[in-house]
Amino acid sequence: LPAGLSQWFPALEVLDVSGTGLAEMGTELLSLPCLHTLLAKNNRLGGPGSLPKGLGQAPLARSLRVLNLSGNRFAEVPPVLLRLRGLRSLSLGGNRLHGIPPDIQELHSLEFLYLGGNFITAIPPELAKLPSLRYLVLCDNKIQSIPPQLAQLHSLRSLSLHNNLLTYLPREILNLVHLEELSLRGNPLVVRFVRDLTYNPPSLQELAGRTVKTRNVPYAPSDLPESLVRYLSLASNCPNPKCGGVYFDSCVRQIKFVDFCGKYRLPLMHYLCSPECSSPFSSASQSSTSQSESDSEDEASVAAHRMQKVLLG
Repeated sequence: LPAGLSQWFPALEVLDVSGTGLAEMGTELLSLPCLHTLLAKNNRLGGPGSLPKGLGQAPLARSLRVLNLSGNRFAEVPPVLLRLRGLRSLSLGGNRLHGIPPDIQELHSLEFLYLGGNFITAIPPELAKLPSLRYLVLCDNKIQSIPPQLAQLHSLRSLSLHNNLLTYLPREILNLVHLEELSLRGNPLVVRFVRDLTYNPPSLQELAGRTVKTRNVPYAPSDLPESLVRYLSLASNCPNPKCGGVYFDSCVRQIKFVDFCGKYRLPLMHYLCSPECSSPFSSASQSSTSQSESDSEDEASVAAHRMQKVLLG
């Protein structure tokens, strides 16, 4: 950046240096107290020193609202960007990112996050701690699964996940009550799904815990070691409405297809307490499974009513 920039334009609000071949942005950037939009797309940023060290402490850390660094060479999200607490829009598409740092949760004001076109393999659960996030773009990566915590993004309107390696969606995705657009094309889940029938028998501790929970055995914190009280609090209810059981660590993964938007059948992941809840050889469990499917489809119909667009192809 040219020297004396802040002297020439002390009230500068928008700066666009895209496509200029920049390999670094100097300290002159720190002297622009009114800057709220910085566009530096399609440059050579990404090496050591490409962003000024004092960025997180400068007045810019409070004034900057929009930052676009797409089309550069960043191999990781620069830690200094996570100090820009006033950011509402952050774009790092088309870089060389292999992950998303858990500290992304510090950007509480973020409404738009674009990380498409990278090499990201996993989504950290901490991403769900962005209360204002409305648009999340993670397309064209190598993501294999979606953490169920993403259902906590109650403000989310649009979720772009196309061209990844997804084979299923977590059941919790139906809880995104404001989601209007979901893009899934180019994922294996569109043409096939994976069903894991392996089941590790419950431990003696889990069997005892299940008995305590399902039979409502009374106990007080003073009756048991703190570790067992904590363990008992981690019980998950089996989603099969005819079962009424619980599980802790040992469960059966089951993928169910449910109608979505009246047109598509999407695979949603369920966790059942035992193989008997999904076995096709038992008439009792057969009715239980059909009831569970019915419940899932009811949930999906509610989601379909509010969803305006599902992009699968």
